[in-house]
Amino acid sequence: MTLAASIAALSLPGEIPALPLHTAGKYVAAAYVVLFAIVLVYVAIMAIRLSHIQDELDELTQLLASSPEGEQREAEPSQALDARAWADDRELAGAAEARGRTQP
Repeated sequence: MTLAASIAALSLPGEIPALPLHTAGKYVAAAYVVLFAIVLVYVAIMAIRLSHIQDELDELTQLLASSPEGEQREAEPSQALDARAWADDRELAGAAEARGRTQP
């Protein structure tokens, strides 16, 4: 057998497995366990973040309901939102003008 024939026989995929099949199963199982652990940690972190956001949202809702403006907003929600949006637009326009004046 020549050297070229030996190299060609060794380079054929499927002829020689990367690992013997009886030992490769351990590594595949370990990879799945690691992947599952990573996904589990990710889901746990997202659940914790979601609970913190819900707590903050509940606190903000309570603060809004207890403020005098909150009572008015509950009575007239669409008008209060329109007025607030108009006020925000005026604030942004004023800030843009102020920045324009201070820059050389």
